[in-house]
Amino acid sequence: MKLYDFSFAPNPTKVRVYLAEKGIEVPKVSLNLVHGENRTPEMLARNPMGGLPFLELDDGTVITESLAIIEYFEELHPEPAMIGRDPLERALVRSLERMIETGVLNRAGRAFFNTSEVFRGRGQVPEAGAQALAELAGALEVVDREIGDRPFVAGERPTIADCTLLAALRHAERAGFAWPAGGFANLRRWWDDFEQRPSARA
Repeated sequence: MKLYDFSFAPNPTKVRVYLAEKGIEVPKVSLNLVHGENRTPEMLARNPMGGLPFLELDDGTVITESLAIIEYFEELHPEPAMIGRDPLERALVRSLERMIETGVLNRAGRAFFNTSEVFRGRGQVPEAGAQALAELAGALEVVDREIGDRPFVAGERPTIADCTLLAALRHAERAGFAWPAGGFANLRRWWDDFEQRPSARA
């Protein structure tokens, strides 16, 4: 199998961190989003939506969307559990992951798209980027409260919520987000700790 990704994009980052936490090795093919390598006829034949990452299995089956790829590997390799060990834990982990995806990562993505030189000439709306960046603080306040004094987003061990949060915060920084002095104490503690993990540094 092969994982098609791009090192600076947040959704591929989420999957790579997850795989590293699980200790799963998957051959990777890097496609440059900026140069449109993910939208060549050859790649669109594999993944018509043109997004990254996508996973191509040995028989040619293609799995798209980062969360679907993660859940596929979680079914194959249930330990260490990174979505949850029972129905309630799985629901809570998924809830936190989606909150981070929709609240933080989506805003960071809108801010980056609409303000970065990378996407100049591709229909940018600078005002929309500025608004998304301004909204990040409120979303991060919610995440900060949810983390509380837990070592990881959902509790005592890493889950997919941590993978998504790392990818989201890295993308937010690329979009121009700056940590406010003295704010987000729980989130900053989590960030400083998780950034030192081998999965984050790989």
